Amino acid sequence: MPEQMGKYWLMIAILGFVWGGTFLLIKLALGGITPFWLAAGRIGFAAVLLCGVWGLRGFRLFKTDASNWPALVLIGTFSTALPFMLINWGQQHVSSGFTGLSMAAIPLMVLPLAHVFIPGERMVLRRLIGFLIGFGGVALLLGGKAFETSASELESWGRLACLSAAACYSVSSILTRRLPAADPVGLAAIFLVIGSVIIVPTAWAVEGPPVVPDGKTFALVALLGLIPTAAANLLRVIVVREAGPTFMTLTNYQVPIWAVVLGAIFLGEALPASMLMAMALILTGLCISQFGALTRMFTRSSGA
Repeated sequence: MPEQMGKYWLMIAILGFVWGGTFLLIKLALGGITPFWLAAGRIGFAAVLLCGVWGLRGFRLFKTDASNWPALVLIGTFSTALPFMLINWGQQHVSSGFTGLSMAAIPLMVLPLAHVFIPGERMVLRRLIGFLIGFGGVALLLGGKAFETSASELESWGRLACLSAAACYSVSSILTRRLPAADPVGLAAIFLVIGSVIIVPTAWAVEGPPVVPDGKTFALVALLGLIPTAAANLLRVIVVREAGPTFMTLTNYQVPIWAVVLGAIFLGEALPASMLMAMALILTGLCISQFGALTRMFTRSSGA
């Protein structure tokens, strides 16, 4: 069990880094492609990749004969197409800081949902305190950017769109956990295929037919499809299914840290003076919320 928990901690650390760096890649890619087609390109590319791997495994999905296609369609919509579209649209009318804060709110949304719908995921006071401290760290890291106005007439709707995207991710995690035993590669592939079926016609309707991007942009779209979409979604399915949706939300507090650090390294953006304090709060919150799991992991490891 300690070895298993260590594996899951490594997975969420990787996801935090990968998704934190995604904002940098998106910013670079948007110079040569429109937002919806960028989302469609990365989801479609990832779907093709994972379907290829899934095919090598025999296209087997559920290990029983249970039919869960309505749930799969809902999860595929809520975990890919819908939040991508909501965030892309919302970011036109809100500050980037508010978008980051919205994603950090996912743990606070998952906690009560998991308490009600997932056996064993109780909303104990210690866990709630840990998540609140971590959320405070993210708010400190983002600083005034999280609450500054964009002066857009649709700012309120933009904020609602970003929060709705966070809610989509939260609900999809709960629904994914409740599915019966299944092949994780098949699940991740199906979710991306469903997302592609939704977002491609939507991008065509909103932004017109796709324009062939230049080589640099195409490479960025392929990279976004390979790592933060295909590989990361597979890891996400594994963590949610095996370690639980509440544990998975620990990723959301790491993403803003890596986004700020990588932005400073590669884009020359300023590092906030409150960076160290924010990181201390986030790490403290993570340790408090997962105190039991950490204690069991290190105690058993030292005794082995």
